[in-house]
Amino acid sequence: MDLEKVNLLRNIPSVDRILKNEKIKALITEYSYSQVRESVRKVLDRLRLKLLNEKFSVIDEESIVEEIKRQISKRYSLKPVINATGVVIHTNLGRAILPEEAIRHMVEIAQSYSNLEYDLEKGKRGKRYTHIVEAVKRIVNVESAIVVNNNAAAVFLTLNTLAHGKEVIVSRGELVEIGGSFRIPDVMAQSGAILKEVGTTNKTRLSDYENAITENTALLMKVHRSNFKIIGFTEEVSIRRLCELGKNKGIPVMVDLGSGCFIDLKKYGFYEEPSVQEVINEGPDIVTFSGDKLLGGTQAGFIIGKSMFVEKISKNPLMRALRVDKLTLSALEATLMLYLDEKEAIEKIPTLRMILEPPEKIRKRAVRIMKMLKNKGIEANLKEDLSMPGGGSLPEAGVKTYVVAIKTAQPEELAKRLRYTQPPVIGRIKDDSFVLDARTIQEREIPLLGKALEQVFFSSEY
Repeated sequence: MDLEKVNLLRNIPSVDRILKNEKIKALITEYSYSQVRESVRKVLDRLRLKLLNEKFSVIDEESIVEEIKRQISKRYSLKPVINATGVVIHTNLGRAILPEEAIRHMVEIAQSYSNLEYDLEKGKRGKRYTHIVEAVKRIVNVESAIVVNNNAAAVFLTLNTLAHGKEVIVSRGELVEIGGSFRIPDVMAQSGAILKEVGTTNKTRLSDYENAITENTALLMKVHRSNFKIIGFTEEVSIRRLCELGKNKGIPVMVDLGSGCFIDLKKYGFYEEPSVQEVINEGPDIVTFSGDKLLGGTQAGFIIGKSMFVEKISKNPLMRALRVDKLTLSALEATLMLYLDEKEAIEKIPTLRMILEPPEKIRKRAVRIMKMLKNKGIEANLKEDLSMPGGGSLPEAGVKTYVVAIKTAQPEELAKRLRYTQPPVIGRIKDDSFVLDARTIQEREIPLLGKALEQVFFSSEY
């Protein structure tokens, strides 16, 4: 080893010296001492190795401190990102943002013991789903309810309980696939139920169901086409008519609603999405739906309906494998309570607020973002566009939005670099511009968005 490298190695500051740096001391107040010390050691070890393999002229302590700050900010793999795509229920970005009330209730339950499975009135063991049953009953006229870890699990568990080894009749036009390869025929096969298709892709009549019923029929099933539409020469059987047939034949009816919502979206222009209340009033025995899509809560699958069926499903041995924990229950309970007042639900549940936000309000936020970027020397323009609810909900329901378009010769490179800022920024590319959709950018995120773009645009490498 040459003398120059030996001297440089000697000049690498010690761990103790770095820990006394004022900027590092500030990190210790934000993180723990052990986390900061571990980051310091890792950065210094990498510097020594790099010095041995490359040519260096100087050791800069300030650069070392900045690298430590960058490294400790990456301590977790799962991290917040700024969603500038305009897709409200973005499956890849964690779907629904929880309401503040849900977050507070989760923290409250997480930091204490709770009556999760304890009946305070009787002073003995209780049932964990009592909390959800009561919350659901206050919103929907339904006999009973349970919750599992997602809607795929809700469909699977219901089929496995009520139709294992028996036939389930479904229209061909409703054999849907939701993201992540969740296909009704595949889930049905795994549940042990036997799929019996009726009708055609575009037309299914009541007589098709009636003629398919045999002694081995366990369920009539209707699946809401939440992520696509069939238009033109079509015909389908309503839930009410299917329920009348089921009642006459003594066969229960199940509806997989997919993305459940407790407000009537038709009042706001979304005509293809029925509310949970509307579906229940049609008379099905069991309805399943997601908790983290239009409902705006955490990931969960609701199973609601007649007590005799819900109780049977709850006693399935698989229920223990698919059940949710106290944090999910606390978040769902708090979210459901907001639905007692529709106006409050729209104001306080982020998913509903973003989907139903008036375009002019979005425009004001977009203008604010554009002006902020221009003040930083970044050329940006305001444009009208369309954004999507997402999450396999409200197909073709593009809603008017306003975006901030940044014209650049390398939009893909800009998008890539913004994925590495803190926090990462995820936008979309359109017409050779990097586009920031103001619909899904939170007010509190605007200063962070500005810093991220400033960091990328004025870095020596861009």
